[in-house]
Amino acid sequence: MASSESRSNLDDPTTSPFDVAALAAQQLAEATGVPRHDIALTLGSGWGKAADHLGEEVASVPAEQIEGFSASGVVGHSGTLRSFRMADGRHALVIGARTHFYEGKGVRRVVHSVRTAAAAGATVMVLTNGAGGIKRSWTPGTPVLISDHINLTAASPLEGATFVDLTDLYSARLRAVAREVEADLDEGVYVQFRGPHYETPAEVRMAETIGGTIVGMSTALEAIAAREAGMEILGMSLITNLAAGIQSEPLSHAEVLAAGRAAESRLARLLADIVGRL
Repeated sequence: MASSESRSNLDDPTTSPFDVAALAAQQLAEATGVPRHDIALTLGSGWGKAADHLGEEVASVPAEQIEGFSASGVVGHSGTLRSFRMADGRHALVIGARTHFYEGKGVRRVVHSVRTAAAAGATVMVLTNGAGGIKRSWTPGTPVLISDHINLTAASPLEGATFVDLTDLYSARLRAVAREVEADLDEGVYVQFRGPHYETPAEVRMAETIGGTIVGMSTALEAIAAREAGMEILGMSLITNLAAGIQSEPLSHAEVLAAGRAAESRLARLLADIVGRL
């Protein structure tokens, strides 16, 4: 198995990232004893406790033991891959080892978890994050469905002449299922910046001008890779703070973590109830 200190075949541009994902999925099956996972979730800041409500935990694997993964480099992320048996017999793969674009490990590493989930059999990808809100009525702790995104990273996980339609990237069907659980869930357009610095007030105004209502540093690249892999995508943001220039106080990662901790019990039950219906 791979080590977080070693290079991965993902770093070799002549190697197919899908072959590496297939190898990782095989290692994951061996490590968990689960040959196929039906649904996958990437749990961002504030969403971590949702895993404990999904069902019976079958296995927990340190991410760095699986090819192409590394220990989480961000406080608030568990650094594990966990397998759960849900009440209906399906298996959920919970990814607590997100690689962010700003870590400088390359786009392949950023989307490797999604491609591994697809190779493991998952047909639904749930992507969550903690993010800044542009909509003034949102308060810290508000969960919001992602209806679309704007990718401002100047990067794409697609390689070569690969053309993928993103018209309905975030599934309207899955958003409707989420509203069966909580009818008043609002939705918005997620804007992914490169990070790791927070956005300036001027950049937030720009994001709002071009149609954004949520700002963050993840998710969009992963969603594109999930669509390429043929997965159906549900995206959800926890609004941890109002974006720069909208709230008067300086932004901080400690604030993000604090908002996540305050909301995590409610979010855990909400997301688990939604996933049970997907």
